[in-house]
Amino acid sequence: MRVLLAFDKFKDSLTAPQACEHAARALCELHPDWPLDHCPLADGGEGFAEILTRAAAGSLYRAHVAGPRGESVEAQFGLVLVGKIPAAARTQLGLPALPENAPIAVVELAQASGLALLPPAARDPWHTTTLGTGQLIRLAADRFGAQAVVLGVGGSATHDLGLGALTALGLEFLADSGERLSPPLPMSWTRLGRVAGKILPSLPPLRIACDVDNPLLGPRGAAAAYGPQKGLRAADLRRLEHESARVALMLATHSRQPDALMDLPGAGAAGGTAFGLLCAAGARLVPGSALVAAWLDLDARLAAAEVVLTGEGRFDASSHAGKGPGTVVARARALGRPVHVFAGAAEAETKVAGFGDPALQPHLRVITPPDTPEADALRHAGANLARAVAAAFP
Repeated sequence: MRVLLAFDKFKDSLTAPQACEHAARALCELHPDWPLDHCPLADGGEGFAEILTRAAAGSLYRAHVAGPRGESVEAQFGLVLVGKIPAAARTQLGLPALPENAPIAVVELAQASGLALLPPAARDPWHTTTLGTGQLIRLAADRFGAQAVVLGVGGSATHDLGLGALTALGLEFLADSGERLSPPLPMSWTRLGRVAGKILPSLPPLRIACDVDNPLLGPRGAAAAYGPQKGLRAADLRRLEHESARVALMLATHSRQPDALMDLPGAGAAGGTAFGLLCAAGARLVPGSALVAAWLDLDARLAAAEVVLTGEGRFDASSHAGKGPGTVVARARALGRPVHVFAGAAEAETKVAGFGDPALQPHLRVITPPDTPEADALRHAGANLARAVAAAFP
């Protein structure tokens, strides 16, 4: 039986490739003659750069850049040749015509500015920056000659509207006294008086892979929706929202862009990084899950499979809203392929949500034994996954 292994990450325990490996080992022990197709998934957060780069036979590079709190971190990004990217993915990107041997950079915000880089006590959106993400983009363009940049913006620790990244790309953020705020952390925004400078002419076309539809401001905006998980206190929400609106208007005015960009679905992604790059760097949003599916040639691999295994750390209603495993389930169902979902935790209603034909409903299995402490569940996720896969295919 030909099996497609299309796992996403199990947050804080397994990367997507590791999850595929654990499932593969379990199947190989029981069914060594079954062909296995490894297709680790990416959602724009952790693993985005590595998974897309390897899928297109590209090369990964590492560099020391500023971390979310200004500390030095080693981050990686990828370079792939245009000709190695599936045509459907190139269409999704909507790039100008480029030679087949033109390099494209795949950059992951979480590598330099990610929440996972900080212990819980250090998570505070007033003090975090996207400077390192901008440094990666600039490095890929200036030193490696990238002709375009694809940026995944999931998993951010920041709410700086991308001002840190824009600093690396040529803009200056100045106090009324003329002092340069570098990087312009939200804690210093009360001193921010004007924006100066221009985006570097060497910056190539920038595409942001994004599935969230949050605007920059308001009850569904970046601060309200994602601030708490980044350490924002409830008492500070109104103040951060006010400062975000003021700074966004200042940036839009400097960049000669309409204020309405703040209302664009997706502008609130990564603490407003999407807004900042759209406004000042000419970036464009592309649907992340559709891009990844096209980049990985997912439909063809699903069609070739007789059974599909997918999963992630938590499978819930949000999994059906553009996330990798939900996309796999929906696409596999459309092709009539049986799907098995393995998750560290799950909401019961997701077993049948959105699936009308019982014969095609995904088999959902929670791999964590009942009453397991969270720390133990994370530590033993690989073994638990392998055990659950073996039990499903004796």
